[in-house]
This record gives sequence, structure tokens and C-alpha cells, in this order.
Amino acid sequence: MAMTKPHWQAEKEEIIKQGDNYHIKPRGLNIVWGNDERYWKIPAKRTEDPAEPPAELVQVSWLEVTGSVDELKPGKGYDLTFEVGLAGDAFGWKDIQVFLMAKVGKKGRYKWTRVKLDQDRNNERVTIPDNQKLSIDVPADTRDTTLHFGLYEVWSGKWKGGLKIYNAKVTATA
Repeated sequence: MAMTKPHWQAEKEEIIKQGDNYHIKPRGLNIVWGNDERYWKIPAKRTEDPAEPPAELVQVSWLEVTGSVDELKPGKGYDLTFEVGLAGDAFGWKDIQVFLMAKVGKKGRYKWTRVKLDQDRNNERVTIPDNQKLSIDVPADTRDTTLHFGLYEVWSGKWKGGLKIYNAKVTATA
């Protein structure tokens, strides 16, 4: 049996750039334990189908989903969101907060916000953060304009499952 790496590595062609905005499909994200079907179900490539099947969390105690986009415009602001949902049989999300974090450049400082996933809204697609934005400004004098971002829950040690990740978006602000 051939040994494979346990983590899903982002496929750059699954990051769609539209003007100054980015749409990152599930296969365009790095997912810890994502290459192991005991923990995640990664959707097959679908080039013709506009409906995006999500990456589905089976179970993990360490949730780490990250990504990056290149060539942000210096002096411009961007908002980061994830479109997610919880399956009807989701578990482990009660009293748990998920963190969205982002920084510009390898040496940048992270900005972050906490999000609570509502298990009463099972099978609904929601955008997080929903009540406040995670806005990131690209300094006008920066050379490294890569945005590094992620969705994390690594502190509780609780097992959780049923999370669906449909996409991440990086949207230029006006």
C-alpha cells in the first residue's frame, strides 16, 4: 500500500480570481487531515458543474483549514468570509468558538475574530463571520502582498463533526 500524505494540499487552479476578488473552492484550501477519509470528505473536481459540493468534516479534534491568495493590491482593503453549514448530525459545536484569522505577508500580524456555529441552523448555508467583518488592510508600502488566512478550532480538544465548507472569499472593499 502506497503511503500518502495525511493533509490535503490546496490546488491553485481551485482559486478563482475575479478582478480584485477571490473565490476559493474547497479543493483550493489546505485541510489538516483532509487527505484521510476517516476525517474529511473532499469533493471531486467538477469543472462543468456550477454547484459546489462542500468539503465535509467527518470528525476531528484539530480543525485547521487554511489558504492563501497572491497579488493583493497595496493600499487596498479586503474582507475574508467562509461559507459553511452544519449537517443534521453535526456534533461537538456546543459552546465551541471557531477562529477566523488572516495576515498580509509572512511577517504580518494576524487579525482575528471568533465565531460560534449555531447547531440549531443545521443544513443551512451561512456566511461567517456574519455580524462583523474580518477586514484586512494591505499596507501601501508592502512588498509581500500574499494574504494568509484560516479557520481554526484547535484549543478545546473536543471531537467535532458535520461541518461543511463550501468556499472562502476574499473581497475587495470599496
